[in-house]
Amino acid sequence: MLIKKAIICKDVEEFNINSSIKKTHVPKAGDVAVFKVLSTGKHDAIQGVNGNNTYIFEGDYVMLAFGNRYATGQFEGYVPEGYLPRYQILGKGGAVGRLESMNVKLRKVGATDLRLVGYATNAEGKVINTKYMNKNEVTFNPKTIRTPKIILSIGASMDSGKTTTAGYLCRGIMLAKKKVAFIKLTGTVMSKDKSFVRDCGAKIALDFSNAGFPSTYLCDEQEMLNLYEYLLQMTEVINPDYIVMEIADGLFQRETAMLLRHKAFMSTISGVMFSCGDSLSAMHGIKMLEDLNQNILGICGLFTISPLLVNEVQEESKYPVFTLSDLSSPSIVDALSPKAEIKNQVSKIQQKLVHA
Repeated sequence: MLIKKAIICKDVEEFNINSSIKKTHVPKAGDVAVFKVLSTGKHDAIQGVNGNNTYIFEGDYVMLAFGNRYATGQFEGYVPEGYLPRYQILGKGGAVGRLESMNVKLRKVGATDLRLVGYATNAEGKVINTKYMNKNEVTFNPKTIRTPKIILSIGASMDSGKTTTAGYLCRGIMLAKKKVAFIKLTGTVMSKDKSFVRDCGAKIALDFSNAGFPSTYLCDEQEMLNLYEYLLQMTEVINPDYIVMEIADGLFQRETAMLLRHKAFMSTISGVMFSCGDSLSAMHGIKMLEDLNQNILGICGLFTISPLLVNEVQEESKYPVFTLSDLSSPSIVDALSPKAEIKNQVSKIQQKLVHA
């Protein structure tokens, strides 16, 4: 049987296919299984173990890992609570589960449907799980002294420009002769973003899948914090001056909101670059971040392709607007300096005095 393996399963080498438990085993996020393709939809290819497209066709066998997905522009899906006659590919990197909803733009093409053949099990007969496979989980410690400055790239929504902001920011830092690492902490497995930011200038680019997570949607708080610690420790190999870290989706998304409200987590963050698609989302997002006492370093994102939208934000906000050329300039490190942080804090105090 030829099995096309998704990138999330790249470390699964020795395995057996257990079909006898396919109706009794209750899957968990990260559990690995083999499926037969019934029909192709949105995903007519998966990302293979080498990172390239592996095209799939009706009748093919694929190895994927169960995972939840939250993507406002694509699919909402969940790890099923039991056996189903059909499953759906939720993400190109190999996340599979039960489709709950999809963006209207995808309704015509639909999702790729699969039939469960069996679970991948190890020599002891246990279902293989990709999370921390052959790795040791670590515990988050907010008291750890961290040398690099950690810059958070967040956005108003999916496709607001967070990854592009992170990539160009890494390029500016690199051109300033500083070592920079990139971490994508949340999302659904797909190595495209890591590759883009690495090509921009990050010396090392990591995401949750480096710890074997097919996705981070519905992870609990401690699991997210431990994952953060694990990825931070992975960057130590290059001893970076800066770490640019992206959190996927928007401010209302579950894990994003959870982390932004976690004081110990945010105590490790030097400042925030906020990406958005238009001026209204920029201003509302700024208000939300200010209410959370976040240190906003700049406003970026998709809206910066329009000079008119840039003018609107500049007229209404006290924070600097950074275009892609600004972010990729070596001088961007000046905006990430302690002086820039102090300047923003003084500006906040002055504004409060004006309104007192």
